[in-house]
Amino acid sequence: MARTDRFVFVDQLRGLIIALMGLDHASNYFNAVWKRVDYNEFLFDTAGQFIIRFLSYLCAPGFLMLAGAMVWLSFEKRLQKGGRAWDAGRGLALRGFFLIFVQLTWVNASWGGFQRLRLDHFGIIACIGASLVLLTLIVRLGWWQRLLIALTIIVVHPLLLRIDYDPGTTTLSMRVMQLFIDSGSWNLYPVLPWFALAIFGSVAGEMWFRFWRDPQARLRNTFYAGLAFLALFFVVRIPEGYGNIFPFDRVGTVSFWFVQKYPPSLAHNFLFPAATCFLACLFMVAGRLRWLFHPLEVYGRTPFFFYVIHIPLLAIITRRLELFPWKEGEVTTALLAWLGLLVVMYPLCRGYGWVKARSTNPLIRMM
Repeated sequence: MARTDRFVFVDQLRGLIIALMGLDHASNYFNAVWKRVDYNEFLFDTAGQFIIRFLSYLCAPGFLMLAGAMVWLSFEKRLQKGGRAWDAGRGLALRGFFLIFVQLTWVNASWGGFQRLRLDHFGIIACIGASLVLLTLIVRLGWWQRLLIALTIIVVHPLLLRIDYDPGTTTLSMRVMQLFIDSGSWNLYPVLPWFALAIFGSVAGEMWFRFWRDPQARLRNTFYAGLAFLALFFVVRIPEGYGNIFPFDRVGTVSFWFVQKYPPSLAHNFLFPAATCFLACLFMVAGRLRWLFHPLEVYGRTPFFFYVIHIPLLAIITRRLELFPWKEGEVTTALLAWLGLLVVMYPLCRGYGWVKARSTNPLIRMM
């Protein structure tokens, strides 16, 4: 595979993930189910509602893993060009802090159509930013050392959830717990368990772009990695013990695949890395059909731009301009809104990608 084509599967996978995130958010604004179902629940009255919600569970794990892979690649490229490790790490850390800033200002306000500034929420973009900052501290370690750190964090995390605190307060202990360990009103995405998935991604990046240069080896070994994660999921899930939240009827039933996302359970953090690996394999195999996945590739080259634009688009047309009823439809309405969103975002992402490829402006480059 030519060097210029080697990362196409990453762009396509990233594009699929951001498209699925758009589906979840379109459902959030157009789907009446969220008036009667809690965001953490699987108690939907139709299979369509369940599928829309469950598909979105891939988004955060996929984003963290791919972000970790690209951090390793960016760091390595800067070193190969003669840059110092300190300068390479500083540049990546600045991008992480930039993501945190955008979350606290633009993203938080955009959910309500910019009706008010909300500095009191630390969301998924900020979590990714914090993970990038932390990853720069360990990215030079050997891949096996980083893998061990990630596994340790994931295995210990359920123990940390037992730390007693009052989630209904605004104390320092609440902020620390929900920043790093637990999910709550201040933060649904605690940094520690998601950072572990970013570390997994950094290991995958080193494998993909350093050791598994042959396309067949990359495909084969990525598939084996997915099987390893899936095996760990079964080992954790079947006993219904440590690290499990939701019970299940029996192995293989729909309830068997229910895993907690807020905060991510131990089973969750093995199941969705497996899914990410298998989807990466799918796009590696489908490389000859690049034309078929062209829209995903466009979205995947500008995922952050897609994210920060699509939320205010949905919010403004429903909550500010009231062009469409807010949370009044069902599955069909959510799907039509999603397709409309993808159509609108395609030329915007393509245009921004063209500008980004030719610009030297640091702000545009970070987007």
